[in-house]
Amino acid sequence: MTSKDRIATRFGAARGYDQAARIQRIAATGLARRIASRHADTPPARILEVGCGTGFLTGELRRVFPAAHITATDIAPAMLDRVAGHMPDDARLVLHHMDAEAPDVKGPFDLICSSMAMQWFPDRTRTLRGLADLLAPGGLMAMTTLCVGSFRQWREAYARAGVTCPMPEYPSADQLQAEWPACGAGLWQDAEIVDTPTSPLTFVRELRAIGATHVEHPPATGTQLRHVLEAAETGGPFAVSYHVGYGLFRRAAWPGVFVTGTDTDVGKTVTSAALVRAWNASYWKPLQSGTDDAPSDSTGVQHLAGLEPARIHPPAATFGASLSPEDAASVAHTRIDPAMITLPRHTAGDRPLVVEGAGGVFVPIAENYLMIDLMVRLALPVVLVARSQLGTINHTLLSLAALRARGLHVAGVILNGPPEPHGRSAIERHGRVRILAEFPPVAPMGPEAIAQLAARLPTWDQMVRDVP
Repeated sequence: MTSKDRIATRFGAARGYDQAARIQRIAATGLARRIASRHADTPPARILEVGCGTGFLTGELRRVFPAAHITATDIAPAMLDRVAGHMPDDARLVLHHMDAEAPDVKGPFDLICSSMAMQWFPDRTRTLRGLADLLAPGGLMAMTTLCVGSFRQWREAYARAGVTCPMPEYPSADQLQAEWPACGAGLWQDAEIVDTPTSPLTFVRELRAIGATHVEHPPATGTQLRHVLEAAETGGPFAVSYHVGYGLFRRAAWPGVFVTGTDTDVGKTVTSAALVRAWNASYWKPLQSGTDDAPSDSTGVQHLAGLEPARIHPPAATFGASLSPEDAASVAHTRIDPAMITLPRHTAGDRPLVVEGAGGVFVPIAENYLMIDLMVRLALPVVLVARSQLGTINHTLLSLAALRARGLHVAGVILNGPPEPHGRSAIERHGRVRILAEFPPVAPMGPEAIAQLAARLPTWDQMVRDVP
């Protein structure tokens, strides 16, 4: 049995949880209040709750957001059964057995939240990053967890009894702050809640009742525990401090754009260089192939846009063969793990990021994973690059339909080639999209040509004003 299985079993077998989990109820109520203040004007339509337990936070979310679709998850199936009993006949509630470290739900979500489950994440940084990938642009992640200083009186009783306290150590708010994902900004605040069990023995029994019996050191023997209980009863009424961290993280509403095309060699790299030049942006090509035949697109954009190296983010993977990323990886006797492709660190006030895809919308990255799946996970608005010549209407409208079917926002289309007013008009009307610019043929292609093309583009401030 793995450690996660043991945790799930402990919580699933916990009896009297609702009566003993006073702090969990207080933390859930406080978190719901903070969430509501952040969503006063725009209630979330889709909510993902991680580690729902018996439904303290779930019930608060339903009370605050009666129209929201809530997906409540937990690692213990028995906990989900209890939520079902507390909230029967809720057509907008889905209960799902899930490990937060391996989320298997489809985003994006407007709100992802979790109360008093985060302390069970073995790798907090990785788990938070994976959850943030499921957030919609501008979405909120709200968490509570135990912080350093929790159970101070109980630890002191162990020290007075001369016994090693087996309880785990908890992180500080500063440590949690450093672990927020790179795709937005967040803040942790520490609040102390003091509980007064009727006795130290009652406290021990209540920990067992809620399944919170995970230890980092060998547990005390029966004799040692009696000494600890005696030490805890000295010095007046027994109390226990819980330091609860409340974390609120906002994914950047629009940290940049994802540049894709209706086909390969349609002008994505030239367009990306022009966007970088026009917006004083950074550049990232997550997957680069074809370096056996030509310099990488990163090298090309750096030269064309005149970028210093710090504004070029390294690819997640580079391959020599001029093939789709999936096939290029296969030729190199490896495979791409899409979960490892995450946005470079971005904080409020940073320059925008231009992300260039490989090929078109349906180019394969890995088994059962296409370029459009990566676009959905990164959740950036899309700039679609198309040719201006005959045939572009069909290819462009098909690409637009595919992007919108997956819930992606299309920032606009850039047409490459000789101006063709009939094609442009048809794309604007039938595609319900704006043409950001038309790029005529320019030769020779170099930094001066890119500067000319960049002058045709809207400014970044003009783009941001159109965020949905």
